[in-house]
Amino acid sequence: MNTLLSIEKRNKVLLNMATLLEQERDAIISINKKDLENYKGEDISMYDRLKVDDSKVDEMIKSVTHLASQDDPVGVERFSFKHDNGMQVYNKTASFGTVLIIYESRPDVTVEAAGIAFKSGNKILLKGGKESTTSNLKIVELWHQALKNNGVSTDWVEYLQFNRTETQAFLENPTQKVDLIVPRGGERLIAFVKEHATCPVIISGRGNNFVFVQKEADTQIALDVIINAKTAKISACNALDKVLIDKNLPNKDAFIKTLISKLKEFDVEILGDEALSKYEGVAPIESDDIWYQEFLDFKIVIAEIGSNEDTIAMINKYSGGHSSSIITKNDAVAEIFMKNVDNAAVYHNASTRFTDGSQLGLGGELAISTDKLHQRGPIGLQHLVTNKWYIHGSGQIR
Repeated sequence: MNTLLSIEKRNKVLLNMATLLEQERDAIISINKKDLENYKGEDISMYDRLKVDDSKVDEMIKSVTHLASQDDPVGVERFSFKHDNGMQVYNKTASFGTVLIIYESRPDVTVEAAGIAFKSGNKILLKGGKESTTSNLKIVELWHQALKNNGVSTDWVEYLQFNRTETQAFLENPTQKVDLIVPRGGERLIAFVKEHATCPVIISGRGNNFVFVQKEADTQIALDVIINAKTAKISACNALDKVLIDKNLPNKDAFIKTLISKLKEFDVEILGDEALSKYEGVAPIESDDIWYQEFLDFKIVIAEIGSNEDTIAMINKYSGGHSSSIITKNDAVAEIFMKNVDNAAVYHNASTRFTDGSQLGLGGELAISTDKLHQRGPIGLQHLVTNKWYIHGSGQIR
């Protein structure tokens, strides 16, 4: 077991990592180009996540620099009391120990998620996808340099070059202690980890996010939100997949035609229910199964809906438990929607794209959890801790 590093030492490593990322910026981008050239898949969202450009490196640097400025999440007092017998009792946050992060495609996870886990006092095991191996190994090399520059063992950050069979074997029978696993990727990866893991797993679940255009909506806000949530970043789990339009929306026909036109400007494939598929450019829905799907693509489903109650029921049935938004001028209706939609993040007149640790004030995120234990939504630095009890006595017995 690695002894907990002082907060000063952890911060120095993070700041040194920021310096190294800047120094090696061109090398990282150049090496990443090899991963992009070698990627033979058809998945445009996977390709988008794989790509590292100047803005991605900027985000990595910003992430570790911000982490170094944040308070230590370990040893924070959560509760205390003095027992009748004189014992002083405290409950304080504590690091998990060793965190395994299994992820697909995204080299930035090698910096951002590992940085959060490291700042939280954990040893990091990284298992990236084969499509990003070259990029990941370069970034891990920088982690090791930052650790060595500060007199810290490189054991704190370890990269596991396992194939699928080796990964399964490690999950089922780890060759070293693992306290927590965080899978970052699609539904197949998450299902694979859940099936084989023998320790706790934080489920970073599917998106399949909804926008409800209620009958009292500001239609310009509705258009802006839908276009942003659908097209700004299709590879993000907070992107939009489904739109429900109140059948009593005034000027509904004009709104739908404008929405279709704007989506077509971005080459979005539009599928619709019976009411929507009558419009030019909208294909009919062939199976209700599509309502469960997260697309991660330029694809959207639009339907009419009869009531606020029906909307809430539909979202709770089909969504991934991630994010949903209501567009309405009626605050009372919005409040009912937000209280009853069973998602990690609920919005009123805003885009689902804000479900992100940096956007919601956490400075970054390890993952976005759709579980209800132990933290829901973006998991930031302050959430990647467990707790333990400290009891000080003077010989008390029970």
